[in-house]
Amino acid sequence: MELPGPGGGRSYARMVFAPALLLLLQVCSHVAPTAMATTAAAGVKYKDPNQPLNTRIDDLLRRMTLAEKIGQMSQIDRENATADVIGTYFIGSVLRGGGSVPAANALPEAWVDMVEEIQRAAMSTRLGIPVMFGIDAVHGHGYVYKATVFPHNVGLGCTRDPELVKKIGAAVASEVRATGIPFIFAPCLAVCRDPRWGRCYESFSEDPKLVQEMTSIISGFQGEIPASGRRGVPFIAGRRNVAACAKHYVGDGGTTRGINENNTVATFHELLGIHMPPYYNAIIRGVATIMVSYSSWNGVKMHANRFLITDFLKTRLRFRVMIPYQYKEFRDDLTLLVNNGTIPMSRIDDAVRRILRVKFTMGLFDNPYPDPTLIADLGKQEHRDLAREAVRKSLVLLKNGKPHDNHKPLLPLPKNGTVLVAGSHADDLGSQCGGWTITWQGLTGNNLTAGTTILDGIKDTVFPGTYVVYSENPDADYVRQNKDRFDYAIVVVGEHPYAETSGDNLNLTIPAPGPAIIENVCGGIKCVVVLVSGRPLVVEPELLEIIDALVLAWLPGTEGEGVADVLFGDYGFTGKLSRTWFRSVDQLPMNVGDTHYDPLFPFGFGLETYPST
Repeated sequence: MELPGPGGGRSYARMVFAPALLLLLQVCSHVAPTAMATTAAAGVKYKDPNQPLNTRIDDLLRRMTLAEKIGQMSQIDRENATADVIGTYFIGSVLRGGGSVPAANALPEAWVDMVEEIQRAAMSTRLGIPVMFGIDAVHGHGYVYKATVFPHNVGLGCTRDPELVKKIGAAVASEVRATGIPFIFAPCLAVCRDPRWGRCYESFSEDPKLVQEMTSIISGFQGEIPASGRRGVPFIAGRRNVAACAKHYVGDGGTTRGINENNTVATFHELLGIHMPPYYNAIIRGVATIMVSYSSWNGVKMHANRFLITDFLKTRLRFRVMIPYQYKEFRDDLTLLVNNGTIPMSRIDDAVRRILRVKFTMGLFDNPYPDPTLIADLGKQEHRDLAREAVRKSLVLLKNGKPHDNHKPLLPLPKNGTVLVAGSHADDLGSQCGGWTITWQGLTGNNLTAGTTILDGIKDTVFPGTYVVYSENPDADYVRQNKDRFDYAIVVVGEHPYAETSGDNLNLTIPAPGPAIIENVCGGIKCVVVLVSGRPLVVEPELLEIIDALVLAWLPGTEGEGVADVLFGDYGFTGKLSRTWFRSVDQLPMNVGDTHYDPLFPFGFGLETYPST
């Protein structure tokens, strides 16, 4: 049976203290220890890297008190991780929750110092058991100032390029390690079946087969299991790799009306066929951890589902479980339950043994502190170039030409002439990055981190002498008076940043003033509309009719120049829809393979163009 615990909360920072989160830890192997621990005291086997793994675990476990064991089963927010708390409660795991940073615009050195301080507190306890520090890195090391922010998963799914996604995983891992952090809460393997869900952009696709292919990102995060290694056994390759976390097990993308943490109504066959397949691939690829969802399956909360957690995941798939709660209440409640015999000590030892195994095999006992030589990996040009490539390959071209104009394509655009650029998202780095960037819900504006806006990319791509005019919200009179000045217009509109729960949306319309801008500009000037969005949105027929070309940029991240690369023909459009583009929300949920399938643009659709140079 799973251990009981106190009530939880909704925000991600609080979620990790709640019983709704089960962090499933399995063995992370093949991280070679260094000579750091060879100075261990004689006879203290757990400090000796030359001892067999099980010998080290057994030696440490027999030395631990109940309080120390319970501490290893606790995970707390960085804001609470003072030396006193870590020393008093023997905390085993720390995470960076929403809004918790060393300082505003903190450089990687400040993150390294923060992690090192926490680790020194842990290493100063009686037994010196290192802390496992984790952070969300759902589309790059997004909480860190000047890190590379990649397209969100919905865009990566449109690339249909697992090798590219694996390279992205490796780049993200090295940037996380640059700040001294060895563990991330990514990737999201949800199969989003209803775009009204506010986390839908964290899902690679509505199609489980495509999500399965994109589990290649795990091999990027953790390193590729060598040919001589065992598939299905977690593997962390080295100092530039991190322990990954597949989330959220299972069915979180299938909730009714896309309401976050709600109920997924499905038969066991449907659950196995739609939502479970990515977890098979994740385990085969050696994923280190799995996070259990807040959602329910047929009315039973997932964290309370003995069949899916204990019988299926732990027994059939041979995964293991750690349960973190609010650390003070968790310590008191669990101590009482052990002392009164409700929970046997063998259950505690079993959980702690698995936790220690993770830490030993990640190399934390032998290399507990950050490596400052990796700091230069954060935001380096090689990673930005990779992100720019991902932007290019994730863009989807839905329309290119009008019927009454013999479908003469507007794209690729010429690099000369006079260009009107309009829309709230053309010059807004925060909006093009979306949620999970600097803050949990994301921010608007250009002063939050380093990157290139779509407008910057346009200006950098056109020929010298090309006149680019930017008007965020031009009215109809302005367009009417100036339409003969412009050879064409680029309108960039879309959703404002959001994350889970706050992003749940039952209407899915293009936010104002987007439709009005499209109507004003495209009603008088040849135009391409670039939609910046985490999911499909309603495109009314009258708007679609006046648009010459329609491009989906999704949430491209910090490298907006990748959008201009394709608009102007330096590269061709190749992206294919990873989601069905519906006509009306009344059709939802509607996914590829459904009996009644009448989309505006079907799953897999995407026009292609060739480079013009």
